[in-house]
Amino acid sequence: MQEPWTLNMIWWISAVELPALAGLFWLAWRNRRDGEAAMEAARHELETGLSSLRERLSAYKLEVAKSYASIAYMKDVERRLTAHLVRIENKLDLAGHPPLGGPGHG
Repeated sequence: MQEPWTLNMIWWISAVELPALAGLFWLAWRNRRDGEAAMEAARHELETGLSSLRERLSAYKLEVAKSYASIAYMKDVERRLTAHLVRIENKLDLAGHPPLGGPGHG
């Protein structure tokens, strides 16, 4: 036969089991809260780092674009283009065409 609930069993449940379960519930809740806070902090760090990385990459791309063509190379290209334009202008003058911007233009 089954024993009815005794005072010892009720005391055990109320004095030991309920506080133990409450403590376990509190630990689980606290671990979840701390985990969410840590995850949010990690997400913030990741976003900050990613943003910084993007800014540095953009600055690097700009620096590469600025220094890709050296000044000496650009001056050489300008000199060659000017020489070509002068030759074209001389050919046009020899062909009897009026210079651009002269009479009849405008």
